[in-house]
Amino acid sequence: MGCFFSKKSKRKSSETGDERTPQTTTVDTTTAGNAVPLGNNSEEAPKQYSWDKREKVDPKDYMLTGLRDVTVGRLPGKLNGQQFVIQECENCDIYVLDHSAAVTIDDCVNCRVVLGPTRGSVFFRDCKDVKCVVACQQFRTRDCKKMEVFLCCATQPIIESSTGMKFGCFQYFYPELAFHFKDAGLSIFNNNWSNVHDFTPVSGENNWSLLPEASAVLDSVPGPDPESEFKSVRISGNPERSIVPLTKGGRRKDSEESCLFVFFTGEYTTANARKLIDEATAKGFVLIQTKEVSMKPEDVKRVFQSSAQDLVEWNTKGPVIALELNGDGVVEACKSIASDVFSGTKVFVSDNKNSSSRDVDSFFNFADMQMGL
Repeated sequence: MGCFFSKKSKRKSSETGDERTPQTTTVDTTTAGNAVPLGNNSEEAPKQYSWDKREKVDPKDYMLTGLRDVTVGRLPGKLNGQQFVIQECENCDIYVLDHSAAVTIDDCVNCRVVLGPTRGSVFFRDCKDVKCVVACQQFRTRDCKKMEVFLCCATQPIIESSTGMKFGCFQYFYPELAFHFKDAGLSIFNNNWSNVHDFTPVSGENNWSLLPEASAVLDSVPGPDPESEFKSVRISGNPERSIVPLTKGGRRKDSEESCLFVFFTGEYTTANARKLIDEATAKGFVLIQTKEVSMKPEDVKRVFQSSAQDLVEWNTKGPVIALELNGDGVVEACKSIASDVFSGTKVFVSDNKNSSSRDVDSFFNFADMQMGL
C-alpha cells in the first residue's frame, strides 16, 4: 500500500455573620492603643477572592460600533482571547490583529476586515460588500450579500440566507500570527475553506463560489494605511509567507495522480511539513489539502494496512500531519524527497500511483469523520 521512512458570574462576599449583642467592655487605657474594638464597632475586613482582584474589563475595549470612513482595530496583545464585536460600520478598514474567543460582525457595509485567529465562531450577520481575512474554529454568515472571504476554518463553513459569497484560501502573515494560532487552539493544517455548506440553497441558483485561484489577498483587503497605528505591524499577503499553507481545496485537480505524505509526530513535525511543501511546489506539484489529526492504534491499522506495523509505535507520540500533493510523477518525486530530505524522520509515502488514490481517500475520509465533517 505504501512505503515509510525511518456573562461572568461573580460570587458575593459572605457578609452574613451572626448578629452580636452590644457589650459593655472595660479597656485598660495602658493598652488601649493595641486593643481590638468589640461590639457594634467590630467589623471583619471583607474576604478577597481571586475574581475580585482581576483587572476590570471595559466592554468598549472589545467593540467597534457606528464607525465610518476610518482605519481601526486592535494591535497584537490588546484582546488576549476576549470576545469581540463589530457592528454598524461603513467603509472602514478593520484590523483585529490578535487572538479572540469569538467575533460577531453585524450590519456592516463596504468594509475590509482582518480577524486574527478565533478559538470559537466568527459570525457575520446582515452585512454587505465585505471583504475579509478570517481564521477560526467555526465560520457562519446569515443574511449577507456579496462577500469575499479568505478563510482558514477548522470545521465546515456555513452560509445561511446569503448570496454572492466567494471563498479563497487564507494567505496572510504578521509576526505574531503563529503564536495567535497556538493561543486560539487552531492547527494551520486543518483548513476546510472550500467545503462550504449552504443551509438555505435555492434551486437553480449558486449562492457561493470559489475565488479565482490567482486571487491575491491584498488586492481585496489591502494592508493598513501608512499613517494608521497599524503601520508598524509587518503584514504580508505573499502565499509563500502565509502561516496557513495555500491549498487548492475543492477546485478541480490538474492531474489524476496524487500522493499521500504523512509525518508522524516528532520535535520538528510542523517544520518538516513546511519543508516538504516547499520542496514539492518547487518541483511544480500542487498542495491539495492538509490535516492534523490524532490516531488510535486501530485507526493506524485500518488506514495504513500492510504498513501499519512499523507505524503504530510512532503514533503514540501525538497527532500526525498529512498532505495530499498532486501532479504527474508526484509519487516517485515524494519518495525521492522522503529518502533524500527526511531520511531520519518517520513518514509514510504512497508506494505507487496505482494505490496512491486509495491511500488519499482512506486517510482523508478517516480524518473528516474524526473531525465530524
